[in-house]
Amino acid sequence: MRTRPAPAAPTRATPQATSAPGTSEPGGGRLAGVATMVGSGLSNQTGAAIGSLAFPVLGPVGVVAVRQYVAALVLIAVGRPRLRTFTWAQWWPVLLLALVFGTMNLSLYSAIERVGLGLAVTLEFLGPLTIALASSRRRVDVGCAVIAAAGVVTLMRPQPSTDYLGMALGLLAAACWASYILLNRTVGRRVPGAQGAAAAAGVSAVMFLPIGIAVAVRHPPTAGAVACAVTAGVLSSAVPYLADLFTLRHVPPRAFGLFMSVNPVLAALVGQVGLGQGLGGPEWAGIGAIVAANALSIVTSRS
Repeated sequence: MRTRPAPAAPTRATPQATSAPGTSEPGGGRLAGVATMVGSGLSNQTGAAIGSLAFPVLGPVGVVAVRQYVAALVLIAVGRPRLRTFTWAQWWPVLLLALVFGTMNLSLYSAIERVGLGLAVTLEFLGPLTIALASSRRRVDVGCAVIAAAGVVTLMRPQPSTDYLGMALGLLAAACWASYILLNRTVGRRVPGAQGAAAAAGVSAVMFLPIGIAVAVRHPPTAGAVACAVTAGVLSSAVPYLADLFTLRHVPPRAFGLFMSVNPVLAALVGQVGLGQGLGGPEWAGIGAIVAANALSIVTSRS
């Protein structure tokens, strides 16, 4: 999930800068931007996979708590929010953004525990995709919505092994991500720079502080589990944040959005290779349909 209202559906639950412009640069700059996008996507999904290794000890709640702490440290260091200068008109969307941010990550990681990395990230991806399609009146986007819906039906078709709670958690993450994008636009307009995102991350971390303490008391963490959770925070928060700031200065917004739509595929591949979470033909077809719907919408868009 992201803070930046990107031109296309992004795929990770980490706050990003709202004001970074996307400009195209020829030659080495663009090549470096593309390489950075690939590295950012792999870093994000690898971080989520590594974080899931700590589930047996910390559970999704504990892993998300640690990730919120890492995200807050990174964003506060970069955004340096001046909290005393915030007005109520600035605070209320920041507080809502913090609540949605935490709920989004918690529901996503809980879904990963139940249905696997690839399916969880794909379902979460429906949030920004819905925002993108709902804001358009083009016929081609109606077709894209139909394609995406077919992909969802394929993924959620009834089977003896279907985990409906896990699917519901993935859809909750999608709803949170859609809300996250809309709230972030409001925060971006009312709070200068990255201060709003930093403040929201800080508030979210404070909200998770008692939760993290409770998890630590009930389930004493091991050094390995904490290392996995911290690594997840770094790879899924700090690295993508800095990478995307660089990417948006070298790659056109449309190209950036098009690549971000491939993240569900990256998540499925990382889950299969790193975690042994293999998917069948129908699941790959569903993921492909959702990715294709977003890609088609971006390619045919004029802006």
